[in-house]
Amino acid sequence: MITFLIIGFISGIISGIGIGGGTILIPALNIFFGTSQQIAQTINLIYFIPTALCAIVIHIKNKNIDREIFLRMIFTAILGSILGSIIAIKIEADILKKIFGFFLLAISFYELKCLQK
Repeated sequence: MITFLIIGFISGIISGIGIGGGTILIPALNIFFGTSQQIAQTINLIYFIPTALCAIVIHIKNKNIDREIFLRMIFTAILGSILGSIIAIKIEADILKKIFGFFLLAISFYELKCLQK
């Protein structure tokens, strides 16, 4: 039980920062609870709704949202999420886990490169 609380708290903080709680939540669910990649990603999507709503309210109050950019991207983001969900259901868990790991690694290298500037 305490593991759930710690993972939820840490991934909630990371979600609020804008990094995405799934970077912690998905590997934690795989490692500590043995969930499949598809189940972990589904839990992350459900988990994302309330955490994102809380963060959005705070960011709107602080005027940190560029509505023009948001409105330009939302339609294609919805289409992309539908396509991504269909793909995730059809891919084997091991391949999906490798894709997720590669994505985290690529983002890590990008962020490290940005630190050098």
